[in-house]
Amino acid sequence: MFKAIKTKWTQFEEKRPGTAQFLMFFLLSNGVTVLQLALMPIFRNIFNNTNLVNIDFQVFPVGTAADGTSSYFMFDYAAGPLPGGGGGLAYFLAVQITIAIAQVINFFAQRNVTFKSNTSMRVAAMWYFVAYVGITFAAAAAQGFYKAPIYSLLMDTWGLGSTGGTIADVVTMIINSAISFWIFFPIFKVIFKRVPEEDQDKIDAAEATA
Repeated sequence: MFKAIKTKWTQFEEKRPGTAQFLMFFLLSNGVTVLQLALMPIFRNIFNNTNLVNIDFQVFPVGTAADGTSSYFMFDYAAGPLPGGGGGLAYFLAVQITIAIAQVINFFAQRNVTFKSNTSMRVAAMWYFVAYVGITFAAAAAQGFYKAPIYSLLMDTWGLGSTGGTIADVVTMIINSAISFWIFFPIFKVIFKRVPEEDQDKIDAAEATA
């Protein structure tokens, strides 16, 4: 059965390479999202049991909040557990460590499986890191609008307590992943190229002497 599926997929890939590439990207991206959903509550629970939750992490002010009474931070993790606080340094670390692990896996999976790239891994990794940092800043800025309301709704308004917090973890991570999904695909098309074998030999030779 697996062999038959593989044969069908290969035929589809040859007939519609662009569509097949996007579908594989979609499949692997969702797999990475599932991994993030599994890791986020684990890291959050670990860090919430430390004093890191009581340490402010509010950096890069970019204006005034919607209520006009305070600064709007690109990374806004006020001290104190959610929803009353912003999760502090504990929440920041939980989010970033989760995303970092997922993106390392995503890099190799997308490069080798989806795009079958044979260009320089070092160059691709450098541009991937640049894109990752840019997307992290963009996602963090967007999170300032929806993170607190989601946690407040689920934990307080709906009275779900810690269960609501876990659900909110899932919702915020899905939103983060959706932002990354639509930005990363065109970037991957550029940095994960596949060149003819003779050009690849030149790239390998250049890297060997670098």
